[in-house]
Amino acid sequence: MPSWGWVLIAIGAVVVLGLVCWQAVERRRTRRLRGRFGPEYDRTLDASDSRREAEAELSAREERREKFDIRPLSASARAEYVENWRAIQAQFVDDPAGAVARADGLIQSVMADRGYPVEDFERRAADLSVDHPKIVGEYREGHMLAQRSAAGRGSTEDLRQAMRHYRELFDRLVEPGEDEQDVEMREGARERAAR
Repeated sequence: MPSWGWVLIAIGAVVVLGLVCWQAVERRRTRRLRGRFGPEYDRTLDASDSRREAEAELSAREERREKFDIRPLSASARAEYVENWRAIQAQFVDDPAGAVARADGLIQSVMADRGYPVEDFERRAADLSVDHPKIVGEYREGHMLAQRSAAGRGSTEDLRQAMRHYRELFDRLVEPGEDEQDVEMREGARERAAR
C-alpha cells in the first residue's frame, strides 16, 4: 500500500477517535448536569430548542452562581425570618392574597440576605436552581398560582397551595446547612462551658 494510503487511514482513525472522545465528554456532561439539576434539567430541556442549548443554559447558571457570595443566615436573622413567616401564616386566614404577597417578599428578603441576587422572578428561580434544584419547581408553582390569583383567575385554594409551595423554599433557605449546624453546635458548647 502506498504511504499516502497509510496517512489517510491514520487520519481517519484520529477523526473517529476524536468523535468517540467528544461523545464521551458530552455524555459525561449530560449525566453530571442531569444529576445536579434533576427535574430542573428536564424543565430546561423542554423549554429549549436543543439539548446543547439547555445544557449551555444550565452551565451558565453554574458559572453565574460561582460569582455569588452565598452566606448562611445568622441565628438572630433566622429567628426573625421564622417569626415573620408565622405572622404571614396567621394573616392568611383574614387576607390570603396579602399573605401570599408578603410570603413572596419575605423569600426575596431571605435570598438577598443570603447573597442571592433578587432580580426578576425567572432570574431568581434560575439562580436558586443551582443550589436547590429539587425545590425550585415548588417556587415556580407557587409563583404561578400567586400570579393567577392576582389576575383574578385563582381561588383561595390556589393561594393555599402557593403558600405551601413557598413554605418548601422558605424552610430550605432559612435552615442552617451542615457547616452552619457545626458552627452553632460549637458555639453552643462554648457558651455552656463558659457558664
